[in-house]
Amino acid sequence: MTPDISRFAHRRLRHLRERFIEFLLFLAALSSVAITVAIVVILVRESLGFFEHVSLVDFLTDTQWTPLFDDAHYGIMPLVSGTLVTATVALSVAIPLGTIIAIYLSEFAPHRVREIIKPVLELLDGIPTVVYGFFALLFVTPLLQYFLPDLPGFNMLSAGLVMGVMIIPYVSSISEDAMRAVPMHIREGSYAMGATRFQTALRVVTPAAFSGIAAAYILGISRAIGETMVVAVAAGMQPNLTWNPMEPAATITTYIVQVSLGDLPHGSLGYQTIFAAGLVLLLMTLFFNIAGHLLRKRFREVY
Repeated sequence: MTPDISRFAHRRLRHLRERFIEFLLFLAALSSVAITVAIVVILVRESLGFFEHVSLVDFLTDTQWTPLFDDAHYGIMPLVSGTLVTATVALSVAIPLGTIIAIYLSEFAPHRVREIIKPVLELLDGIPTVVYGFFALLFVTPLLQYFLPDLPGFNMLSAGLVMGVMIIPYVSSISEDAMRAVPMHIREGSYAMGATRFQTALRVVTPAAFSGIAAAYILGISRAIGETMVVAVAAGMQPNLTWNPMEPAATITTYIVQVSLGDLPHGSLGYQTIFAAGLVLLLMTLFFNIAGHLLRKRFREVY
């Protein structure tokens, strides 16, 4: 075989290998899209069967959710209120603390301190959520009852607070990465104008990294809305239309778990309620993700 033919065969083989790897990467990317489409199709198909028996108006306006009782009511609002209240309490903890931690790690922490704090935050992320749930029930709730004697054993406040602690690593890690991606010359320009380190961190770096910080917030919101075990253990599993975090309530995810563990026959109306609730949860998450995308697009910085 001449050198030219050998070189051509080698190039052709390398080209085939690259095309094969490209095809595998395409399949990996396509699989995520296919899984998402399959989830949406299943939720919509099962939910259509549910809405053949339940009016959409009643589903959105009824204030009771008792699909397993003889006097069945199918109002989703009690589950939505529980989901939003626990998520709001969690985000009121995770967003401020996560942002403060991100600013400190990005702009103020020495290298050695950063190398200690970041693994600790990642360790919080690795703790099973059921452990957080029992921590909320057996430690946080009694602690809150010391200050709030009328607080019931199951309440959304303790569940939301512990969820906030659980979400802090998501917010702080992504926010810090966004801040550290801000070019150094922007900081140096701020220092040259006479700004202090603190002023630069708050008024220059944070606005410049806001698109990435907004992505961290949206991820935290999605994580809070979709959390199951913490609210199932600490907030109770009784649907209750209330906006008071010091009362027990159920969320959409806890109801899905509750029904999934039961003996309802496949295809029954009670069984189809979990798909209708799941569709509402998907739409809520989609809404926040679209809002986050528009927010990132609005404040994206080009360096």
